[in-house]
Amino acid sequence: METTIWVTVLTAAVTAGTPILYAALGELLCERSGNLNLGVEGMMLVGAMSGFSVGVSTGNPWLGLVVGMLGGGLLALVHAFLTISLRANQVVSGLALTLFGTGLSAYLGKSMVGIPFAHSFKNIAIPGLSQIPFLGPIFFNHDAMVYLSYLLVPFLWFYIYKTRWGLKLRAVGENPAAADAMGVHVFLVRYIHVVAGGMLAGAGGAYLSLAYSPAWLENMTAGRGWIAVALVIFALWDPFRALVGSYIFGGLDVLGFRMQAYGISVSPYFLRMLPYIFTIVVLVLVTIGYRKKRIGAPGALGLPYDREER
Repeated sequence: METTIWVTVLTAAVTAGTPILYAALGELLCERSGNLNLGVEGMMLVGAMSGFSVGVSTGNPWLGLVVGMLGGGLLALVHAFLTISLRANQVVSGLALTLFGTGLSAYLGKSMVGIPFAHSFKNIAIPGLSQIPFLGPIFFNHDAMVYLSYLLVPFLWFYIYKTRWGLKLRAVGENPAAADAMGVHVFLVRYIHVVAGGMLAGAGGAYLSLAYSPAWLENMTAGRGWIAVALVIFALWDPFRALVGSYIFGGLDVLGFRMQAYGISVSPYFLRMLPYIFTIVVLVLVTIGYRKKRIGAPGALGLPYDREER
């Protein structure tokens, strides 16, 4: 019985952590280029709204996912133009993006509130792997987007650390002037990865409305975008650490519902606070660690680049 409870909780943690994982991987790519994007929450909401709208109208969740990614990517493109081309303050631009995305998604999605989505992504048990004791049900009985996230993590790790473009990405994030002197197109590298990061954030939002909770609700991300931003720091800008951290946050997110289901008497308000309390604790601990030694943050993170100032 105890094993069954753990399997149920951990399975739910993987599902709940998946939208955070997509958003965190997108922010990780963006920050690796030296660009800080605090608009993840807004991009996720736009991705959730636009993905759900297209999914409902076409009955095709994959098309909804693509449009959700495009929605997140378009907002990221605005952020990229402001911060890379115009060299606007990245913090201010990101916050404005979150406010804009929150308002835009609420306005455009108002007519879709309460509409069910009957064509959501369904769980697919992988033959053989899903039969592995304990681990099988936890990791190999999910929908296709969860499986895609499994592939995305090692792909991004290989891309960042083992490819020429990954080397350019890290060089631009560490020292854009030196990268520019070596012939790397700093603006192009930053544009590509900021937009790609926004598309992944949009995918995380689309997962919420097309699979995790197949419906559209105003502010349905409930702060997951901010958790994703904090998770990048927790993960030390590494995709595999982001995977682990996402599932930890996902587990905390579902813990309240599971404890109530099993008759454990704990205030539901406290349980809903757990992911955010953990986020604050993580940021404090990482900040303390950062003061003692350099923890892997890109050297040029948050700093605009001007070729004339080389």
